[in-house]
Amino acid sequence: MSSTAQQLAALVSAPPAPVKPGAMIEPVVIDNGVAYISGQVAFDGDAAPLTGQVGAEVSVEQAAGEAAKAVANGLYRLADAAGSLDAVERMLKITVFVNSVAGLTEQPQVANGASKALHDILGDRGRHARSAVGVASLPLGVCVEVEMVAKVRV
Repeated sequence: MSSTAQQLAALVSAPPAPVKPGAMIEPVVIDNGVAYISGQVAFDGDAAPLTGQVGAEVSVEQAAGEAAKAVANGLYRLADAAGSLDAVERMLKITVFVNSVAGLTEQPQVANGASKALHDILGDRGRHARSAVGVASLPLGVCVEVEMVAKVRV
């Protein structure tokens, strides 16, 4: 198993389930060397992502861990679409959405979980611009969702 595969497996036990045929979205769209990765959550094999709001049911540290798992799922999807993570020239931008209680200001600390995972897995290719956004709720009630944009060799 390659070092990259080991790092991904350390975050999530299995790649995310394939998108069901007929879904209204594509998990990854590659256009002119730019890959747009749809919002990912922290599915981990059969384990569901943590639900609840950060600052209430979920701690900042737990949410940062969920952000790292979401990144791993996005990288699995990107590797599938691009043929390999070797095709990734660099991450360009990530957006981390944090299901936050009113007044929470620690969204950047949650997003650090995603940023660290990208750097750990991709090295300098994982460096990126970033937004960390607090929201009132997310699909499935999850605590964090991560979108990514990457430059890839086509």
